[in-house]
Amino acid sequence: MADIEDFMKLDIRVGTIIHARVFEGAKKPAYQLEIDFGNGIGIKKSSAQIKDYYQIEDLIGKQILAVVNFPPRQIANFMSEVLVLGTYSEGGVVLITPDFMVKNGDKLG
Repeated sequence: MADIEDFMKLDIRVGTIIHARVFEGAKKPAYQLEIDFGNGIGIKKSSAQIKDYYQIEDLIGKQILAVVNFPPRQIANFMSEVLVLGTYSEGGVVLITPDFMVKNGDKLG
């Protein structure tokens, strides 16, 4: 079992997707995302297998939650810097999003 100290090690922040494109080199259908986490964190890249529910035009401007303090991970020819959070639902991955527009960089707490 994980304890609260394990959870508190995760730095989960709000960011806004500013760019998305199809990840051509991915083994499973995915997008390459650029996400703005505001001052202090800046713009980070992520690979996300979210093509079942989302089109590129749906993603631009969408606020999401992501873990920003995992080490970068090489995925094919792309370096993913953050882990975008979502639920593994029946029809595919559904992004976790705030109900209201908030400041980029706001921390889950």
